[in-house]
Amino acid sequence: MHESSPQIVTFGESMALFMPGEHKSIERASSLEQSFGGAESNVAIGLARLGSSVGWFGALGDDPFGKLILKTLRGEGVDISRAKLDASAPTGMMFREHVAGKLAVHYFRKHSAASKMTPDKLDEEYIRGAKLLHVTGITAAISEESRNTLVRAVAVAKEAGVKISFDPNLRLKLWSIEEARETLLPIAEDADYFLPGWDELKLLYDTDDYDLVKDKLRQLKAITIIKGKGDTTVVLNGDQEESLPFYPAEQVVDTVGAGDGFCAGFLAGIMKGMTPVEAVRLASINGSLVVQMRGDWEALPEWDVVEQRLSAKAWVER
Repeated sequence: MHESSPQIVTFGESMALFMPGEHKSIERASSLEQSFGGAESNVAIGLARLGSSVGWFGALGDDPFGKLILKTLRGEGVDISRAKLDASAPTGMMFREHVAGKLAVHYFRKHSAASKMTPDKLDEEYIRGAKLLHVTGITAAISEESRNTLVRAVAVAKEAGVKISFDPNLRLKLWSIEEARETLLPIAEDADYFLPGWDELKLLYDTDDYDLVKDKLRQLKAITIIKGKGDTTVVLNGDQEESLPFYPAEQVVDTVGAGDGFCAGFLAGIMKGMTPVEAVRLASINGSLVVQMRGDWEALPEWDVVEQRLSAKAWVER
């Protein structure tokens, strides 16, 4: 007998994260701060802080890093009952630094526990019992096994009538654009909510002609949220199109995690019964708050902070 599933479930690779204090290079730093990050676990924490019922699963090494990640997720109110610690493979690691004013990330994820996820390890009932499955393209990019696992999870959700949210999170360090198109475009066709950035769409559809891209997107069943089209977010819902300005950030400290914060805000809004446009407003506030602190998920706000800004109507609609 299965425990009941949370309303939203997500899975993918979460990695230990190390970075120098301040904006130093790793070469020049005498010590490193320790945290963790991963698109899906970041989104899960963001959702939990906004009051959503959410679970994250995936494979981590049975090592101090895997244990830290699980303990932190549990402490944030994320259900981790289906997550696994694997004694035969390590937790992936990433090292982040600023070099010449630019962010550089070094990954050590080959043969990680997450890259060895296989479809037979999925708890399909856990997915079937949810209202929404959120996935990203990163899981498809790290290995063939995890790609097959992602494709199976999406098929299970689709068969069960569970809504599917998909952020392509295109990472061309991990695979070629041809490989990415082959896997990601079919997932976009199955999605109910598609959350690409404008730069990702230009690569996936191999054109920077907005009207051509829009025609492609209108063939999908998904409501598409295009992030970063100029300084707006575009909502495409059938024949309707609406552009919303970014919510202003008082200061920008670290842009990492802004997309995950946006995604968590959007899904939380949808689960609270908001329209897609209302959910994008919430998402925009969430993303703007994330960039004002360092870290992947540490700055994700609580619901009362976001709600206050949502009702204050602090930005001008054009």
